[in-house]
Amino acid sequence: MSVLTRDEAQTRAQLLDVHRYTVELDLTGGEETFDSRTVIQFTARAAGDTFVELKPAVLRSVTLDGQPIDPESLAENRLALTGLSAGEHELRVEADMRYSRTGEGMHRFTDPTDGETYVYTQLFMEDVQRVFAAFDQPDLKAVFDISVTAPEGWTVLGNGVATPDGDGRWTCAETPPLATYFVAVAAGPWHSVTTEHAGLPFGIHCRRSLAPHLDADAEEILEITRQCYDRYHEKFEEPYPFDSYDQAFVPEFNAGAMENPGLVTFRDEFIYRSAVTDTERQTRAMVIAHEMAHMWFGDLVTLKWWDDIWLNESFAEYMGYQTLTEATRFTDTWVDFAIGRKSWGYDADQRPSTHPVAPDPHAVPDTASAMLNFDGISYAKGASALRQLVTWLGEKDFLAGINTHFARHKFANATLADFIDSLAHATDRDVHGWAESWLRTTGVDTLTPTVTESNGSWALQIARDGSRPHRIAVGAYDADPVDPGRLVLRDRLELDVPQNGNGGTHPGRRPALVVLNDGDASYAKVRLDAASWDTAVRSLSGIPDPLTRAVVWNAARDMVRDGGSVSRGANSGPLTMTPTAYLEAARAHLPRESDLAVVQGVLAFAAGQIADRYLPADERPAALGAIRGICRDLLRRTEDGNDPGLRLTAVRHFIDAAAQPETLQEWLGDGSVPGGPELDPELRWRILYRLAVLGAIDDAAIAAELDRDPSATGQEGAARCRAALPTPEAKAAAWQRLFTTDSLSNYLFTATAQGFWQPEQADLVREYVPRYYSDSVSLATRRGPAIAEAAGRYAFPLHAVDAEALRLGEECLRDADLIPALRRKLADQLDDLRRALTVRGG
Repeated sequence: MSVLTRDEAQTRAQLLDVHRYTVELDLTGGEETFDSRTVIQFTARAAGDTFVELKPAVLRSVTLDGQPIDPESLAENRLALTGLSAGEHELRVEADMRYSRTGEGMHRFTDPTDGETYVYTQLFMEDVQRVFAAFDQPDLKAVFDISVTAPEGWTVLGNGVATPDGDGRWTCAETPPLATYFVAVAAGPWHSVTTEHAGLPFGIHCRRSLAPHLDADAEEILEITRQCYDRYHEKFEEPYPFDSYDQAFVPEFNAGAMENPGLVTFRDEFIYRSAVTDTERQTRAMVIAHEMAHMWFGDLVTLKWWDDIWLNESFAEYMGYQTLTEATRFTDTWVDFAIGRKSWGYDADQRPSTHPVAPDPHAVPDTASAMLNFDGISYAKGASALRQLVTWLGEKDFLAGINTHFARHKFANATLADFIDSLAHATDRDVHGWAESWLRTTGVDTLTPTVTESNGSWALQIARDGSRPHRIAVGAYDADPVDPGRLVLRDRLELDVPQNGNGGTHPGRRPALVVLNDGDASYAKVRLDAASWDTAVRSLSGIPDPLTRAVVWNAARDMVRDGGSVSRGANSGPLTMTPTAYLEAARAHLPRESDLAVVQGVLAFAAGQIADRYLPADERPAALGAIRGICRDLLRRTEDGNDPGLRLTAVRHFIDAAAQPETLQEWLGDGSVPGGPELDPELRWRILYRLAVLGAIDDAAIAAELDRDPSATGQEGAARCRAALPTPEAKAAAWQRLFTTDSLSNYLFTATAQGFWQPEQADLVREYVPRYYSDSVSLATRRGPAIAEAAGRYAFPLHAVDAEALRLGEECLRDADLIPALRRKLADQLDDLRRALTVRGG
């Protein structure tokens, strides 16, 4: 398939002005294909040649200005339009299009619970071509008239209000000018909860089988939606630009959500069937806030080319966390960002594949390369950069610049230069210089303090390894005289680094703990001086602010990732930290930690990286024992029922770290954990999965549980468990499903891949490690980017931390013909493997 290049897009945008699409979709034709009829009205500014994109199962007919074009002239996904005269034109295309099973284009899903079928579109980047013919690039905006014929009993949702016309036909209200990738349709027997707010219809929708769970949370979801909507209208001068606001929770969705104007689609795991923590509810709320921010930044004002996709995502990421803090009950969202999200950016920025937040346009020459930039840099680092910008610029000037940007470019397209010019219009500060330092550079700066004490005063020096300016707070903490295990804030200094790298001299004894970037308003690794590190080891859980504790835990995380042994100079803190030392710190402080996000973040790193990758196999049992010890302490602490989220977190991690089956079997037999919680479907499948890894169940037990829970989630749980069974037959069958049959949907592929590799089964699966590379290359070529991403992320043999696994991977990267999505994923996985080997000292 041909990918669109930036040069081609620029040439086509200079030639064409696209006015209107009239699209008719008929979803009543069977399980494999649907009917797609498109009329495109456009103007050629001059005589010339161009092309339209389409990926049909069968291209039935094409006419341009009433003259037929041979359907056989379709070359891959391009239909040439030659000899255009200057002036207005009309293109008509009729085709049969394939339904997707991979979450790309028009995805079709049949719910195993009740047999009901649902379809929805995901047209990002270049997948509109899977649904209808289009000039598929973001700067050729047009008005869309969409109509859909659906089976009896279905409801159709679209970008505009959808009205039933009878006989299964629905007409969606005409849209304002949109980029092609924002067109959205969702159809099926939806369960809906509707309301009205600020004069607009609001709706939330899910599969019928999830109706009780949506109803249980409907008021929470709608309240978050209303609060965010109202807060954005306080911040933004441009009103919400569309005629309705629907949120559809759809099955087998690849992303977290998609910001389709007027019809945001979310993965339906956000409709909780089982108990969740308040941090998980906060995550759902953040995604709601994130997607709503896109209605202005992304939908109203759209990027011109994909090099600026970071700006859409960074802005929405920043606004999502900030707006929750300001407008909802979730007031500590930046703690979760610091401990659970920001590391995604830090990790990506230290790999060879790193790139600037705002890459040079020439570094994004086509859509295939653009897709690779949907990573921790475009989201987490970009949001961190914008948070630092607001800290430096001030929120008033920042919002003034944003509102200028919206006014200048509404319903049109804009670039980074346009955005920076809008900000510069609102301030005397050198925003262009800031952008060059922060958005056009790569890597993570490191800030290191030196603290000295003399003659009744203390002094601070800050060394910066890097190039960016930072406006940071420095927290100075003393031991609490009443409770030596706790710390109290003495002072918080506001400094600009490197301008104030000499942090000055201050009266009194040196603080027990000095924390750079206190409040986490900048993006940098921070180190601690020797005395501060000793205090942190003793009293980390006694730091009063959870955001400060998150900053210190992140410093510890960086120290583990940066090497495998503790070392320090005369006055410097440790530069690196052993994995075992991190576990010891977690064992000491998590039982007393009060913030759930911090507990979840530290346990996730301890389990997923330290126990599973950074420690050699013979030390893994002790690491799992340490994690179980933390969980037991948390379970004892939560016996009174006052912190169900913390207790649920402890139960989950205890299950995952179990080394013997007996306790889990007792819980499963009793249907509950002693003292609670009762085992809901999520916990039952979690226990079954761990028992499968340990070889304590068989396929009959999995089948029995699937009879008990035949839902889509149950199907995924069964697939995960079957792949995890420690027998040659189970592994062979799972490998066949993953890499040969091509019948698994995106979610069932992921579940099967998650179950296949297990550290406890290294000998059993050893023969599959070299097979992974050749088989994943072939799979990605056959099934495309979505499955390639899943194969690189979930099917990669993470447990194999050895030189031979690295050699095999490097050989594949060097010699194989990989599609870009898989190449990038493998390159990142192999860099993480190198780091794990370094941490191990191998």
